[in-house]
Amino acid sequence: MLKIEHLGIAVKDLEVSVPLFEKILNTTCYKTEIVASEGVNTAFFRTGDSKIELLESANPDSAIAKYLEKKGEGIHHIAFEVQDIYEEMKRLQSLGFELIHKEPKSGADNKMICFLHPKTTNGVLIELCQEIK
Repeated sequence: MLKIEHLGIAVKDLEVSVPLFEKILNTTCYKTEIVASEGVNTAFFRTGDSKIELLESANPDSAIAKYLEKKGEGIHHIAFEVQDIYEEMKRLQSLGFELIHKEPKSGADNKMICFLHPKTTNGVLIELCQEIK
């Protein structure tokens, strides 16, 4: 793991949450993006070497919609930048961690992503991400 790449925060409404986090972080949102495959709208903020990603549901069947319904707004996941996502997936799986998907997927912010199932990580949803080059 190279560093904490970002924290993902589930929010009900980006129009409300983006200005709130701009005030908290004393910076502007540098990017918004729709990730249709995940059913989310995202907004990104830089904080030093890491980022904050706000996640809003784009449809009622998305994982974020289900998360918000069950747990409400709040920290959804922690993402770690990795040098080789395939090697990290193989390494972690060999140690007994369950992957949510067997192959990396295209994610927001020009990343390949993979999630570890929270039942094998003390209830924390962990994302592995690698910059697409």
